[in-house]
Amino acid sequence: MLRYLPLSLKLKIYGIAGLLIFLLMIVMIAIDGGGSSHQNNVNKRKQSEFDSGVWQLQAVSEDVLKHRDLVIKYCEIEGILEHVNVILAIIMVESGGRLPDVMQSSESAGLPPNTFTNPEESIRQGVKYYASLVARAAEQESDINAVIQSYNYGQGFLGYVARQGNTYSFELAEAFAKEYSGGVKISYSNPIAVSMNGGWRWRYGNMFYVPLVKKYVVFGFDGDSSESFKVIMDELIKYQGWKYKFGGSNPSTCFDCSGLMQWGFKTVGVNLPRTAAEQYRFVQKIKTEDAVPGDLVFFSNTYKPGISHVGIYVGDGKMYHAGDPIGFAPIHSGYWQNYFTGYGRVSLPE
Repeated sequence: MLRYLPLSLKLKIYGIAGLLIFLLMIVMIAIDGGGSSHQNNVNKRKQSEFDSGVWQLQAVSEDVLKHRDLVIKYCEIEGILEHVNVILAIIMVESGGRLPDVMQSSESAGLPPNTFTNPEESIRQGVKYYASLVARAAEQESDINAVIQSYNYGQGFLGYVARQGNTYSFELAEAFAKEYSGGVKISYSNPIAVSMNGGWRWRYGNMFYVPLVKKYVVFGFDGDSSESFKVIMDELIKYQGWKYKFGGSNPSTCFDCSGLMQWGFKTVGVNLPRTAAEQYRFVQKIKTEDAVPGDLVFFSNTYKPGISHVGIYVGDGKMYHAGDPIGFAPIHSGYWQNYFTGYGRVSLPE
């Protein structure tokens, strides 16, 4: 035992042991930080890479806009700044910005309707509840429309959507309301309902909630963006918040970077090659200053030598890509600036 050894020998043994532990720690750090997985590299970046400005408000009232600072405050607390404009659109639908319980969120806190007597209470709870829906939808890889409808129906709708393929549709919203209403219809004179079915809904929640909210918020960019780009992004935005999946190329498997681009461009009749390297060879190379929304942006040496990552340029120095999670990221700052290679243009239909 060590206690019977001379002091000088003990010190040598302790010194060697300490050195071995130090070297082992270095090896473990190197293994953890130097893996070849693209997903591990992506996880080093700050996750809040979204831009709330991508969701454009339209036709909301001044009564709603006066709550914007409070919405920003609580969205920042909950880590969902990218959803600020969606929350404002929800406020427009719920109260027009005029009721004390401005987000009609009392019930989500287990309280009777309209318990909250000031807007800040309502917004704090409404944003907290909405953020919980966003988190659950990300876990099960459901889309933003399922989140919006669940704000009206409750979290049970997310589970319902998950069992039906993880993607919202109006038909799913209608079927859910029919089941929980016991098949009871009521008149509903909202113009959206009138145009869709003549003016009725099932007597449970509001199956028109997504089209109602999207009357006031749209996914969009500046007016100079091409229609093909907008069609592509209308499809790709459905998967915002989904997890990165190496080898994934469709909604049933989720997506890797090139799989996401290939899927999106199919919506406008363009068949991209499968990998980022092949897509780089496929495109027309362009200068950074000439890039426009809809161009592809490429990166090298992220997890292997050569072209290894691709996204779609959305303007203002940002891209939409299959990171982890899928979403928006700055191109020329943060993690990606060190791997930037260049832009490429795909010939898109007008």
